[in-house]
Amino acid sequence: MTVVMLIGAIVIACGVAALMIAAVRAPEGRLTLSSGMRLIGWAGGVVPVVVLLGLLLYSLPAMRPLPVAQNDLRIAVEGEQFWWRVQYQPPGAAPVVTANEIRVPVGRTVQFDLTAGDVIHSFWIPGLAGKMDMIPGRTNRLIVRATKPGTFRGVCTEFCGLSHALMAFDVVAMEPAAFDAWLANERRPAAPAADTAAGANAFAANGCAGCHAIAGTDAAGAIGPDLTHLGSRSSLGAATQPMTRAALVRFITDAPAVKPGARMPAYPQMSRQDAQAIAAYLESMK
Repeated sequence: MTVVMLIGAIVIACGVAALMIAAVRAPEGRLTLSSGMRLIGWAGGVVPVVVLLGLLLYSLPAMRPLPVAQNDLRIAVEGEQFWWRVQYQPPGAAPVVTANEIRVPVGRTVQFDLTAGDVIHSFWIPGLAGKMDMIPGRTNRLIVRATKPGTFRGVCTEFCGLSHALMAFDVVAMEPAAFDAWLANERRPAAPAADTAAGANAFAANGCAGCHAIAGTDAAGAIGPDLTHLGSRSSLGAATQPMTRAALVRFITDAPAVKPGARMPAYPQMSRQDAQAIAAYLESMK
């Protein structure tokens, strides 16, 4: 498809260049009004219309949405300020909730059900799929099929507030067997490291469970991202920070400094020791 479109563009560009060269080099008086009008009519009208119409007819079949079967994977993505709520809805199984990172199986059709929880966002994965708006109260559908493994950068392309430019995500296309194993692991409750009890206590004592959920614990908040397997994600803060201990501590203690306008408040009263313990606790959950 790309090669054919490129050839068509080259044909038109070469034709325009040839006309320019002929016009510059033609001796004075060579073109009469009638011959000039014929040239404009054919070279400037008929030929481009025929070429562009041929390219349009050739590309129309590829513009049809991919068919979706009843047993295809559906992924619900909800835009928030300024992160992505993600819920996998595999056929015949319970939903799996995560955030800010999406994984899809190579060669399988995936339907994204897109909406927004606050303002209008826009979901775009340039290397994998087209752009689709996310509108509160409405669900738009985007059909995707990855053809090769890899990581594709996604972004929000509708201005949605102060940290609009800090609202990205990664789509990781995996081999089907690896994806199935990953999804099965995501379905399991959190399994923090044994030496992170102090972090779990600090997480509860500072009220983090009021906004965040961690499967297998008493934390069931729905305001912020689900943190169940946070440590397995490749980035933090909607793909804008590295998944490191230092970045976690900074985000925990002063999220507005990292992401202006975010609903998560700063915790100036939190001790450095508690912040480090919470970060270690979350980092261990994979």
